[in-house]
Parts: sequence; C-alpha cells; structure tokens
Amino acid sequence: MSMGGSQFDADDVMSDINMTPLIDVMLVLLIIFIITLPVINHAVKLELPKADSHAMEKQPEAIDVSITADGQVLWNKQALDDEQLRQRIAVAAVQDPVPNVRLFADKAVRYERVATVLSAAQGGGLSKIDFVTEAKPATP
Repeated sequence: MSMGGSQFDADDVMSDINMTPLIDVMLVLLIIFIITLPVINHAVKLELPKADSHAMEKQPEAIDVSITADGQVLWNKQALDDEQLRQRIAVAAVQDPVPNVRLFADKAVRYERVATVLSAAQGGGLSKIDFVTEAKPATP
C-alpha cells in the first residue's frame, strides 16, 4: 500500500485510449459527407408519360463499302468499277428503308478517291454514311 502520491505510479501502463483524435477524424468525415452528398444525388425527378409500345421498324441492312490502298472499291467484299458502283448505289437508294453505308477506307488511300465514292453515294441518294475506324489500343 502506498500512501499519498498520485493514483498512477511511473511504472504503471496507461490502458485508456485517447478519444480526441478519433472524434476529430469522425467529425471531418461527417463534414465531407454532408458537403458531397447533395452533389452526388443531384438528379432531376421526372414522371415520364406512359404510352403504348409499338413494334420497331425493321432496320435496314448496312452496306459495306471498302476502299483499298490502291483505290479499288469493294461493295460487300465484291470488287466493282465506278460504273458498277453507281448502279449498285441506284438500286440501294430505292429500297425502303434506305440502307446505311459503312465506309471502310484504308489509311493510305488518297482522299480524292474517298471523296469520289462519297460524292457518288450522295448523288445516288444514299445519305446515311458511317465512317468505320479501328479503335486505338488502350494505354496501360
């Protein structure tokens, strides 16, 4: 028994956790959540009208037009000259619905050749033309 002195001797280990830093961290996190929560939930609430659904129209098949590096034109992988290309465009333009044209052009082909094919397609009545490119590989 020791009389007098402090409650803890110098050799005793203090086993209580200091709660002040924990409370400070929790208050900072609470403030961050209070500030960011309205930004995260920023949405417009709409009540959309209801309607009867109808069957979708049949989508036209796309026509693949390829231009090789030497300027050769391929219509769905069949080689054509300029006159045959105009004839195929005229036939495709009268279809209902008018098909989309997917244009595959080699990067080495002259722009003049691509412009000629585009002009023939537009002049023949095919105005929905998609340029197809190759996706770049993702960089790590």
